[in-house]
Amino acid sequence: MQSSVYTADVGAGMPQGLVGRAGDVERIEGLLGSVDSGGAVLLTGEPGVGRTALLGHLALRATAAGARVLRAAGTESESGVEYAALNQLLFPLWEEDPQAVDGAHSAALRVALGFGEGAPPERFLVSNAALVLLRRAAAATPILLVVDDLQAVDPASAAVLGFVARRLAGSRVRFLAARRGRRGRAETAVRAEYEVLPLDEGASRLLASASHPDLAAPVVECVAAAARGNPLALVELPAALTGPQRAGLERRPAALPLTRRLREVFGSCVAGLPEATRRLLLVPALEGTGDLAVLQCAARRLGAGADLTELEAAERDGLVRIEEFDHRLSFRHPLYRAAVVEASTSAERRRVHRELAEVLHDRPDQRAWHLGEACVEQDEDVAALLEGTAHRVLRRGEATAAIRALTKAAHLSPGAADRGRRLAAAAYIRADASGELTMASRLLDDARRFGSDDRASLYSAAVAVHRLLDGEGDIDTAHQILLGAIENGDHPYGACDPALEEALYLLLLLCCLGGRAELWEPLHKILERLGPDAPRLLAVNVATQGDPARTALPAMGDLEELIAGLPQETAPSRITRIGTAGIAADRLTGVRDALSRVPSQGRRQIVTLPLLCTDAFLSGRWDDTTELADEGLRLCKEHAFEAVSWYFLYYKAVVAAARGEAGVAEETADAMGVWGTSRGAHHLVTLAEHIRVLVAQAEGDFERAYRHAAAISPPGELAPYTPVALLVVGDVVEAAVRTQRPAEAAAHVAAARHAGIAALSPRRAMVVDASRAMAAEADEEAIGLFERALAHPGVQQWPFDLARVTLAYGERLRKARSTTDARASLSAALATFEQLGARPWADRARRTLQATGWMVKRADGPESVSLTPQELEIAHLAASGLTNKQIAERLYLSPRTVGGHLGRVFPKLRITSRAALRDALTGLARR
Repeated sequence: MQSSVYTADVGAGMPQGLVGRAGDVERIEGLLGSVDSGGAVLLTGEPGVGRTALLGHLALRATAAGARVLRAAGTESESGVEYAALNQLLFPLWEEDPQAVDGAHSAALRVALGFGEGAPPERFLVSNAALVLLRRAAAATPILLVVDDLQAVDPASAAVLGFVARRLAGSRVRFLAARRGRRGRAETAVRAEYEVLPLDEGASRLLASASHPDLAAPVVECVAAAARGNPLALVELPAALTGPQRAGLERRPAALPLTRRLREVFGSCVAGLPEATRRLLLVPALEGTGDLAVLQCAARRLGAGADLTELEAAERDGLVRIEEFDHRLSFRHPLYRAAVVEASTSAERRRVHRELAEVLHDRPDQRAWHLGEACVEQDEDVAALLEGTAHRVLRRGEATAAIRALTKAAHLSPGAADRGRRLAAAAYIRADASGELTMASRLLDDARRFGSDDRASLYSAAVAVHRLLDGEGDIDTAHQILLGAIENGDHPYGACDPALEEALYLLLLLCCLGGRAELWEPLHKILERLGPDAPRLLAVNVATQGDPARTALPAMGDLEELIAGLPQETAPSRITRIGTAGIAADRLTGVRDALSRVPSQGRRQIVTLPLLCTDAFLSGRWDDTTELADEGLRLCKEHAFEAVSWYFLYYKAVVAAARGEAGVAEETADAMGVWGTSRGAHHLVTLAEHIRVLVAQAEGDFERAYRHAAAISPPGELAPYTPVALLVVGDVVEAAVRTQRPAEAAAHVAAARHAGIAALSPRRAMVVDASRAMAAEADEEAIGLFERALAHPGVQQWPFDLARVTLAYGERLRKARSTTDARASLSAALATFEQLGARPWADRARRTLQATGWMVKRADGPESVSLTPQELEIAHLAASGLTNKQIAERLYLSPRTVGGHLGRVFPKLRITSRAALRDALTGLARR
């Protein structure tokens, strides 16, 4: 009979004492069957994956369920002693009742277990005796046999256990074993094989954090990446780090060192290989990509053999895999690679690196790295090669590799100024890409000891600005520091200078946050000084972010070309900068696919998430908006990015405002306004006002809406250097009309038309035409303008804005006594608002629709309740008394997702507490 192999589903939950193994426990117990079924299961998996921990946990559960557990473990020292493992298992039963078996069976078992003398018994007799003993003992109490390290069990015991495992059906004896590596002959009797897989990312981080609470968040990520889900590695790797390294205060080694226990587990597998195999394994361990052609050439140069046949032993033992389709070798786990490297000498490693550099002469980045590793003395030529590599890999988004290359280049630099500049560049990448400001500061301290040039000063100033933004500093101070470094340096004003370009992007960020003309003027002068060679992307960002009402339109041609080139773009920084430039012109849909390619790590991810939030909110995916904002806030908390966190709070607040959660939205607006005012961040102050505008509009308080909208952009003027002014064009006009300020409404419409913002996007055009319609005195003119507003191509991709214009159109149609057309528009707006969950807007549309004489049922009323299948399931589980966490575990969701579903269920059922769920669901079932 062919054996079955089951793949573990890890991370589904966490039994007490284990992390991420709820799915494993459930499936293994299912394979073992009930106490009367007599099942047998073999656990397999890589070293350190947690087989022993699972055996122990399952043994405890069996004991708690009333079974008797008999345990044994194979050891190398006893692998040559016949029946050593069988003695471990059966001695307790034999000691309790030596008469349980009789006759020839008794004599054979007595000799096998070492309690009697005589000729070696026939194995068949011993096997039968063991089976009889177990079955008789299990008649009173179910038995679970647990055998660990089955591969090290002596052959005689393994044969008996195989015999027993094949004959457990119908008994009250179950067999659970674990082994490392491939199945042996004796284990073929265990037909149910369960492979224990590594932990998933979430469980890996949880285990590392729980085992070492002092680990800083970036270190947890580093350990999780190195361990690749191996529980033993997750627990052991941090132990090899120093206290400052664990706290993220000092640089960590590129490859985390192995502890004694990891060396025993993974190193022993390597030590058991033939010497020629171990020597040759160092080549793929240091080469990294596993390209068989490269490995073959390097092996020949080293004289380790004419081909790679010496690696067959490692392949047979499962340490490496050869992928035939792409001709690559890979280690089964990174710790095998680490064990190979640790077992080598520094001279051996340098020799392999030298030969790999020769083989990789046509791959400059890999060649530079291997040359750097082969160097003993300082070498400016190699340092320059590594510096070039750093800039190239950074453009591909590999910030960690860039930092390593620059740091290595610095150590190889003979000149102090070169060393300082390269360390300063590494510090800036550390701060900008990964957000590790403490580590960046330490790199800067190293750079200052060697002196620095003007480019190093730019990097130093940029790191200082990051620290100010994420600490207690204000915008003006940060602006002065960075502007001083740019203007006072003796560097050339060239577009190809990466230090200057990064400093200018950071200065642009400060100008955007400050939102004042006096901050922007120096940046414009610097760009003029750069002349016609100013980077096009930088110029486009300045035009679209600074004063988009006046300067964005001329940059649209360049922006469209940049967006068209995104499918071929690989640099994460350029992707996010193109996306940021596209906000004012509503081009985020064209950037969406490219944004998905940006690495999800550090500051890069935090820069990307606000763009995704903007896109999700505008396109009506408000639940996604909230989830993305929550993820951003989590990252901001982990990395202490206080300034950026306000953007995520803003998006949560605008969703809350649109859905009628005024208290939550106002609270965020108040806090944001205080923080922005105290730091000189005028942009955040205007965002806070925008939240208040949405709250007031949703509540129908147009006087308050007018006051807050006018604070952003006074009527008749699109406030300069205030991008939020574009967001409130329609709000200013509608609030002015509703509060009997027709002149102000007309003046603001004129300002919007004069600025030409309608040409930026169909959404802007729709808002401008709708504003003209709202300000028009004659109904006929207004209706024509509304129809024009709604006819712009593609406006359906902005459902909330479209529904607001459709609602205003329906209200004007009703006023003009065009009842039938009014009902059609109002019904369309109502449907969209209900789909979005924009309750106050839906109520406004419903009231107006009812005023036309149309009978409307509430979407959340008892007569028309509609719950999705998942909402209904969650509601029933909550009504049964389960907590959000318990429901999440039951349905494989997160507690936050469960809470979100319940947050939508309660309003639909018109209840406010869990206590009312049971009655509401009962009533729903009757209907």
